[in-house]
Amino acid sequence: MMQFVVIGEIISRLDEKFKTSHSEIPWQKIKDFRNIIAHDYFGIDVDEIWDIINNKLLPLKNDINGLLEK
Repeated sequence: MMQFVVIGEIISRLDEKFKTSHSEIPWQKIKDFRNIIAHDYFGIDVDEIWDIINNKLLPLKNDINGLLEK
């Protein structure tokens, strides 16, 4: 789960213009999820994490790879 924290940290360091110009990626939701993991470890919904792992990570990876190819 610490990988989610790392992803959130990296996103928080991205330029706001960059994030605005690539609004197809839910930057704020990712950052918010990072904050939940980092600060409320015992309040984490494991079903939500499982859903993210199974349904949202691959599309996010594909979106980011698309940005890197530009």
